[in-house]
Amino acid sequence: MTMVYGILKLSVYLICFLAALYALSGVQFDRFVNVRQPMKAQVLFLLLAMALAYLCGTLILELTIFNGLT
Repeated sequence: MTMVYGILKLSVYLICFLAALYALSGVQFDRFVNVRQPMKAQVLFLLLAMALAYLCGTLILELTIFNGLT
């Protein structure tokens, strides 16, 4: 049962990561960061997407019936 939960957890986090990337693409980061350093802006974008995906994925997993399987 833990293998199924692991696959489910990984898929939830991956879907949340893709949704976070999609949602953050609407934010204009050029207003907040130095445009002369685009690599730092891209790293910030990915870190924000990972953090948002972790928070959303954890919330989804905690609110479902699969919370008791761990």
